[in-house]
Amino acid sequence: MILNGEPEDEEEEEEEEEEEDMVDPIESLRQKCEEAEHCVHTRERLEQCETRVGSRSATLEDCTEELFDFLHARDHCVAHKLFHSVK
Repeated sequence: MILNGEPEDEEEEEEEEEEEDMVDPIESLRQKCEEAEHCVHTRERLEQCETRVGSRSATLEDCTEELFDFLHARDHCVAHKLFHSVK
């Protein structure tokens, strides 16, 4: 015996599962670009800075420059690959 609402509930669950499986292509591209040599180098500098700043109880140093260097390197790679494939 089918109760009212059961078929709709199953459809909603299936839609939610499908949405979870979807991956934003830009995220995949960013991840791939982060593996490039220049991005790996800038990420290492950022992590070293974060470790250094995190180990101090009081410091005026922040890692803004290192973060921007990493984001710039990654986004430059993403833009190059993205626009190259669009043309």
